[in-house]
Amino acid sequence: MSRIGKKPIELPSGVEASVSGQTVSVKGPKGTREFTATDDVSIAVDGNVVSIEPRGKSKRARQQWGMSRTMVANLVTGVTDGFKKELEINGVGYRAQMQGNNLQLNLGLSHDVNFEVPEGVTVTVPKNTQIIVEGIDQQLVGQVAANIREWRKPEPYKGKGIKYLDEYIFRKEGKKK
Repeated sequence: MSRIGKKPIELPSGVEASVSGQTVSVKGPKGTREFTATDDVSIAVDGNVVSIEPRGKSKRARQQWGMSRTMVANLVTGVTDGFKKELEINGVGYRAQMQGNNLQLNLGLSHDVNFEVPEGVTVTVPKNTQIIVEGIDQQLVGQVAANIREWRKPEPYKGKGIKYLDEYIFRKEGKKK
C-alpha cells in the first residue's frame, strides 16, 4: 500500500480541478497546468478533494499510484504558490545581470555567457551575485537552475562558482609545503 497515494489532495480556495479521461487539469491564480496519468490509476474529483486509486494490484499500478498523487499535488502547489530556486555566485569578478530576456553571466571565461530564459520561467537578479528562478512548473524551474549552474559548478578548494543557496560545498585542503 502506498502511504503517499492514500492521502487525498485538498484543493485550496481559488483552485479548480477537472478530469477528462486520464488527464487532470488544475487551474489556479498563477495559471493552468495539466498532467496525464497512466492507465494503471484512476483519478476522481469530489468537490475540493482529488483522490487517486490504483487499478489492480500489480507492481506497476502501485508504483504509478504514489507518483501520480505527487504529480497532481505538485500541480496544485505550482498554480497556488509556484516554485522557486535560488542560486548564489561566489568568486572574484563573477556576476550576473538581466538584459531583456537574457541572463548575462560573467564567470571568468574569455567571454560573457548569455543564457536565454525559456518561456514559463522568470529569472530575477536582486544582487549581482544572486539569481532567483521562479515558475509554476517544478521540473522546468529545476532544469533552468541546473542549466545556469552548469556553466560554472562550485569547485572544492575555494568554493568559486554557481551554487544553490542551500547547497553545502565539501571543501578540500590545498597543497602543503
